Amino acid sequence: MGRITASRTQLKGDPVYDSLLASKFINCMMWDGKKTVAQKIFYDCLGEIKKRVPERESIDVFTDAIENVKPQIEVRSKRVGGASYQVPMQVNRARQQSLAFRWILNAVRDKKGRPTHLKLADELVAAFNKEGAAMTKRENTHRMAEANKAFAHFAW
Repeated sequence: MGRITASRTQLKGDPVYDSLLASKFINCMMWDGKKTVAQKIFYDCLGEIKKRVPERESIDVFTDAIENVKPQIEVRSKRVGGASYQVPMQVNRARQQSLAFRWILNAVRDKKGRPTHLKLADELVAAFNKEGAAMTKRENTHRMAEANKAFAHFAW
């Protein structure tokens, strides 16, 4: 199934805020092992958030944005007697976080034509305010689970 990595045990807090969440996010954002590039984007983004939401600490805005995007429930395919059912299931904590990261980063990468730190700041502030592309993805996931509640008895 999924490969098991030791990143959780080896993860150190990020250099500025000593936050494990930020450190993990930077690692997920990183391409081709270019961590300094990812860090620069992340901290520039937090600087931008500071301008837009001056009343809150920017790392807290980031944390709350991730919390808002985390899905509580999702649908998984389950085959029962030749038919596939979309069965709603609880999402465990690690998967909630990785889905939230993935949705935010995909939303950022789908937007074109602006510096990444600005796009990331847009998406995080939007998620903090419970709107934006990543929140839409979460809402759709919850809606799918709600619509398929009838198959919940197939959960394993």
